[in-house]
Amino acid sequence: MREGVGSWAVVEEPETPEARPYTPGVHEDFDRLYQTTFPRVVRTVAGIVGSLHAAEDCAQDAFLRAYRAWPEWRAEVPAEAWLYRIAVNTAISHRRRERIRTLPALLLRLGPPPHEPDPADRAQSRAILPELRRLPPKQAAALIFRFYHGFSNREIAAALGVSERTVGQRIADGLKSLRARLGDGSF
Repeated sequence: MREGVGSWAVVEEPETPEARPYTPGVHEDFDRLYQTTFPRVVRTVAGIVGSLHAAEDCAQDAFLRAYRAWPEWRAEVPAEAWLYRIAVNTAISHRRRERIRTLPALLLRLGPPPHEPDPADRAQSRAILPELRRLPPKQAAALIFRFYHGFSNREIAAALGVSERTVGQRIADGLKSLRARLGDGSF
């Protein structure tokens, strides 16, 4: 065949380890999943639990749970989405336990309301992470997947185990809450 106009050559790219499909129960595949997703899982969970230290603990717990369930994982669900679902559920459980632990302290502090800080000071110290933390965890998770990871509603739905419509509603509700709290249209 003559090179130039009209000739096509198929060049196959070498397969990277990250591009190979995962096989349930294969320890090397789980190691590869861990290596490629751990930093993203930590960042995702940090948006839900609010601190990097707690996020690392939750991520470790999520990977431990995933490792124990790895032989039963069904390959029709993407491994990353399956793992994110475990991680988000772990983070939600962490926040639930954290709230229960802080309840007695909150009851002891009841009394006159604290002095409101100057709105100008609040505006200068405003950060998105504390505002995400104030949202219900399921809304925060949907917003993090959308705006931090760039996931589509379908990918978010697979990661959270809910319908795409539910994802859309969580994103809309979360954005509405953030806009109301931030009040400056920055989100």
